[in-house]
Amino acid sequence: MNDVLVSVKNLSINFGGLKALDDVSFDIHHGEILGLLGPNGAGKTTCFNMISGVYEPTSGEIYLDGKRTDGFSPHKMASLGVGRTFQVVKPFNGLTVEENIIVALGMPHYNRFFNSWRFWKSDKNRKAAQKILDTVGLLKEADTKAGLLPLGNLRKLEIARALALQPRLLLLDESFSGLRHEEIQIIEDLIRSIRDTGVCILLIEHNMRVAMGLSSRIVVLNHGRKLAEGTPEEVSSNPEVIEAYLGKGDISHVA
Repeated sequence: MNDVLVSVKNLSINFGGLKALDDVSFDIHHGEILGLLGPNGAGKTTCFNMISGVYEPTSGEIYLDGKRTDGFSPHKMASLGVGRTFQVVKPFNGLTVEENIIVALGMPHYNRFFNSWRFWKSDKNRKAAQKILDTVGLLKEADTKAGLLPLGNLRKLEIARALALQPRLLLLDESFSGLRHEEIQIIEDLIRSIRDTGVCILLIEHNMRVAMGLSSRIVVLNHGRKLAEGTPEEVSSNPEVIEAYLGKGDISHVA
């Protein structure tokens, strides 16, 4: 049985004269957390955007469970089981936390207005939303307006909205940004518990201690190209990676 869920092959994209990603290849295996790391401007979010359907590659191929998906729309990728978060969290501030999840749960029904309205009013899907909120630790805040949540809970809500898509692959973009130490520990435990349900996770993270602790493997990008791939131990001792981050020294000091 093939243990690869996602395969990225020779992926490149140009924006005018800028090559933002250049011939990048890697696989994501079932049941793993893969870290996608690199300095600012390395091409990490651009790579996310191609996997999730925001951008169409200039060249290269993306496969999800053996099916070629490069060039598919974000809506199509979501329907195939790809969920993602964003570094800048933008919930529907005027809706409650529970209603934000119901909106995400209704994604397959939005092609028809009346289907959307019936879905919105469904008790079954209110219960489904509450189950997801319980999973991420937000059930007590179900009736709170999303715009009133502190950052730590906003990060949880962003993950919960992605989980509402019932993803096979979850893309996490800086889910720890701006969090306190105790909040980081909570989100770390949440991500591991999601992985343990069988969801594959690809994460971008600037906090190297978090990334090294969570990831079973790491891919490092620099200037749009793949610089290194391996276990956290292998990557953290790679001289080219150390040079890319620090110029000299030990990558474990990067926060």
